[in-house]
Amino acid sequence: MDRVKFTQMKDGTREEYKFLTDHEVEYTKGTADRLLAALVDLDKGLSGYQITRLGHSVQSATRAYRDGADIDWIVAALLHDIGDIYAPYNHDEYAATILRPFLREQCTWVVEKHGDFQMIYYGHHVGGNQHKRDAYKGHVYFDDCANFCELWDQASFDPAYDTLPIDFFAPMVRDVFSRVPYDPAVVRAGEREPLQNAELARQRAT
Repeated sequence: MDRVKFTQMKDGTREEYKFLTDHEVEYTKGTADRLLAALVDLDKGLSGYQITRLGHSVQSATRAYRDGADIDWIVAALLHDIGDIYAPYNHDEYAATILRPFLREQCTWVVEKHGDFQMIYYGHHVGGNQHKRDAYKGHVYFDDCANFCELWDQASFDPAYDTLPIDFFAPMVRDVFSRVPYDPAVVRAGEREPLQNAELARQRAT
């Protein structure tokens, strides 16, 4: 079978839907590489910073890596702004939706809310609510999001920083997106991992 015969979903057969499911599962195997290509496309977006949007993303991931963060945090840092081109008004939610099936809940919540948390740095300059993040006070991941923004996001606009190349992170992205989607052992709802691991950071520095 090369393609289904139906023109309305309600007319599809079991055989046709099995064919489509198998086809779609095979297609998802290329998700990581499509996301890596989309990261490069961030440089086509509007910028006015001292580094490009791709540069910011890779620099954020580099800081996470050098802080001894685990792979979920590193990939979250790398892809946290992946929605900038296609969803400029809710890029954080867009990125979190992509990541949610494959990362720890802690990380996807942080990615989803980081736009609100970032307002602490500039909201008062643009007529916004500088303290928008206060709506999440008491949430189990509040401090994680505040630290994510402080350590890796707001700090990663430095053209002089020794940023690792995107190819360095590509195997991590492929590893994450090869996971079973929504695996409870990966999502680990309610669990937290530190953003920084001093011992691992020392090992990575050698």
